[in-house]
Amino acid sequence: MSSYRQPVLGILGGGQLARMLALAAAPLGVKTQVVDNVADACAGQVAPLIQADWNDQAALDAFAAQVDVVTFDFENVPAEAARRLAGKVAVYPNPDALAVAQDRLTEKTMFRECGIATPAFMPVDDRAGLDRALAEIGAPAVLKTRRFGYDGKGQFRLKTLADADAAWAALGASAATHGLILEAFVPFQRELSVLAVRGRDGEFRTWPLTGNWHTDGVLSLSLAPAPDIDDLQIRAAALARTLAEQLDYVGVFALELFVKDGELLGNEMAPRVHNSGHWSIEGAHTSQFENHVRAVLGMPLGDTGVRGCSAMFNWIGELPDMAPVLRAVDGHWHDYGKQPRPGRKVGHATVCAPDAATLAIRLRDIAQALGREEQAEPGLRALGGTSA
Repeated sequence: MSSYRQPVLGILGGGQLARMLALAAAPLGVKTQVVDNVADACAGQVAPLIQADWNDQAALDAFAAQVDVVTFDFENVPAEAARRLAGKVAVYPNPDALAVAQDRLTEKTMFRECGIATPAFMPVDDRAGLDRALAEIGAPAVLKTRRFGYDGKGQFRLKTLADADAAWAALGASAATHGLILEAFVPFQRELSVLAVRGRDGEFRTWPLTGNWHTDGVLSLSLAPAPDIDDLQIRAAALARTLAEQLDYVGVFALELFVKDGELLGNEMAPRVHNSGHWSIEGAHTSQFENHVRAVLGMPLGDTGVRGCSAMFNWIGELPDMAPVLRAVDGHWHDYGKQPRPGRKVGHATVCAPDAATLAIRLRDIAQALGREEQAEPGLRALGGTSA
């Protein structure tokens, strides 16, 4: 009689994405092992957690010996650590894809190589370089750190050329260590994301385009499918496929897009499961988390079609009262088990419905009960058929 051994998925990073990956892995008979550099990472509440520094080679070697495949839940895991692990165990997505997404200049260059239009951009290495970039690109523009920027961090918007000194005062210290990039500001009409998954055998699927709204650079509300996308779904999926094949990517990723005058412009790529895809847990036949586990372990991919329409509230800083969500028809609550802190993602809620009109009613009712009308308002406008 042959013995059965459950596969073990190793996850670098122990935040809420790792937490949701572990929860999605369990029904598939997959164990998870998480490593993070802090002892209280919230994924440790649902999966075994090893605390180790990313540069602790002995700890990483021991971690590799315990797992069958390694993935990661955020893109700031050092690519060198992923490469070291790849010498001992399969790592998906591959470390080269991770490295590309860690550097905004490399990422934007890759976009253009793949035929993805982008805003104008130039590298900035010193104060004189900022002046040269501004002379080429003009204002308004956004100065960003090339690395370690997310959720609006590491960015300074220059409304006019006169803001150059203030921008340099804010970010210039990062030029020597992480490098900077100046990007033209895009007066976009919409922000969308395409969530995609590619298997180890090259099979490729996308979920319907998601419409997103941000507050202070952090995702506030998502709608899926995004209303009034016309032919954008086919175009966005084609761009995502090209990118995935160029990088020989395995797993789930998000391509964030601006829509300006009907044109799709690449903003950023997230080489992991993504905040704008959390609605898929209840709103899709197969969630982004389950499909990521399937992809990296070489399992068949699941159906990415939707069950109807979904809206997701992102909870930042602290959780509101859960009762209105729990009382709602098809309302779903997710507490990440984190201590409240300003600017911190601590949970989300999703409400689903069979059609857009019903979703608008449920979204409005929940927002009013929570006192979150302002957060829901752009989504309600979009569901009402007007541009947002």
